[in-house]
Amino acid sequence: MLNKSSLMKPNRRTKFRIDFDWWKSQDRNWRNSLITSLCPEHRVAFAQHDDEVMFDLVDPSTGEVTKGDALIHTLITHCAKQEDFITPNAPLVDTIFKVFLSKNNQAMDSEELAEIIKKPASTILATIGSSRTYKGIRPV
Repeated sequence: MLNKSSLMKPNRRTKFRIDFDWWKSQDRNWRNSLITSLCPEHRVAFAQHDDEVMFDLVDPSTGEVTKGDALIHTLITHCAKQEDFITPNAPLVDTIFKVFLSKNNQAMDSEELAEIIKKPASTILATIGSSRTYKGIRPV
């Protein structure tokens, strides 16, 4: 079954985010990509684990408990908050990916991303709005 968003061509107001489930299903090396984005302290800790480490996540506002991937959680809640997480002169896709991580994977359009990374929205849209999916970045 086709996803409704896959039938529409993204525009500047199309929201994107990292679809971790899609990425996991399409790329067996997705964990290695995430490990390279970790801070040095956590890179060492997670490099020793080949498999997914799940743990309980508690929503602070509702108290709801869900299972979550420790690697993704650590990357978003700690490593992405470090001052040197987003580096100048990194490839555009890597920068966009890290912006989503630093913003708790909040859905954003190319205009919002352009304000943050100081690149033209048209360039961002041409990159992440194409038929190829990079690092799980997909329309919402």
